[in-house]
Amino acid sequence: MQTRSSAAMTPAQRLRSIFSGSVGNLVEWYDWYVYAAFSLYFAEVFFPGGDRTSQLLKTSAIFAVGFLMRPLGAWLLGRYADRHGRKRALMLSVVMMCTGSLMIACTPGYASIGVAAPVLLVLARLLQGLSVGGEYGTSATYLSEVATREHRGFWSSFQYVTLVMGHLVALGVLIALQRVFLTDDQLRDWGWRIPFVIGAVAAVVALWLRRTMVESEAFAKAEAGASEQANARQGTLRELARHPRAVLTVVGLTMGGTLAFYTYTTYVHKFMVNSAGIASETASLINASTLFVYMLLQPLVGALSDRIGRRPVLIAFGVLGTLCTWPILSALQHASSPAQAFWLILGALVIVSGYTAINAVVKAELFPVEVRALGVGLPYALTVALFGGTAEYVALWFKDIGHERGFFWYVTACIGCSLLVYLRMPDTRKASLIDRDRTG
Repeated sequence: MQTRSSAAMTPAQRLRSIFSGSVGNLVEWYDWYVYAAFSLYFAEVFFPGGDRTSQLLKTSAIFAVGFLMRPLGAWLLGRYADRHGRKRALMLSVVMMCTGSLMIACTPGYASIGVAAPVLLVLARLLQGLSVGGEYGTSATYLSEVATREHRGFWSSFQYVTLVMGHLVALGVLIALQRVFLTDDQLRDWGWRIPFVIGAVAAVVALWLRRTMVESEAFAKAEAGASEQANARQGTLRELARHPRAVLTVVGLTMGGTLAFYTYTTYVHKFMVNSAGIASETASLINASTLFVYMLLQPLVGALSDRIGRRPVLIAFGVLGTLCTWPILSALQHASSPAQAFWLILGALVIVSGYTAINAVVKAELFPVEVRALGVGLPYALTVALFGGTAEYVALWFKDIGHERGFFWYVTACIGCSLLVYLRMPDTRKASLIDRDRTG
């Protein structure tokens, strides 16, 4: 089947393709974050009995289990994207996410079906983990390949704009249900299912939009010129193994960044409620407002990397993250007012922007077209599963044993390790393999 490529894209077509890919990414991440945003309400539905921290530990463990499937999803959909196109893989990932959301929305609680309830919850999260694992690498690859060279950092940053927007919409739905439509008892009883239904419907819309996307020039050119033998190597682990330095660079640059990201965007809501003693509704508003500003920062930092390079931006995150993590989390633990909590979290997110705004384009620029989606997605997913997906669980574990500040040092150490990678890696803006694919 012939696929239109981005080779002769008009500015309007390029913008429409970036929008379609980004909107699908938004829906994917909305569905992913709804679980975290509403776990305070449905934890007791699937895990009755025990104190609040114990229930949250169990739901956080399932959140982490979903992350364990992300490497498998990155491999399956990354291989598919490198062999059959970015567009097809992105459409498939939306279908998988939609199915997982519907499963969660329809699963009865423990009181109705017993242990089958948490089992079905785990299965749904496994499917969503597969979807998100494939979505990241493929969408990062697609946005980086479709963007122009001069503005690649800017356009690829929209992956995190829509990622954060997905989280923000999930929080917006939570706040609306909390403050306008439902009582607390209704939310705990059945209202928590509503956002999962919304996510499933939105996924159908995203699927329709992605049907209009134009395939990237880099993939279309490689597909047209590749021999049968080269086609057989596309998206394989053997081909990926030919780029060990790039793979290890992805692991190293991701470790500290993903842990910091999930600490200050996902876990921070529970931290404010469970440790700082801030009311859940107030914590939701603080989380949403800081995320909104954070979302707006991404294109600015991405555009900055187009001017000064990717490496200086990453180094700035590494230095500030290593120096400021412990003071910020310590102060937040004893925040005396919502305003103080807001400024502390926003300060942390400004620092984290040095990683999130450009990490996708940096990874895409490290790999050649025949293994780019797999190379971006798989080592990233493995690292996120180990560090990002376990952030909540590790933090709650430290709290449960009475040494909560041990988590602060853990985050600091991981960012410090990533800083060492930033100091040694090349600046991918100057040596991008995407440019080689277009001119080679």
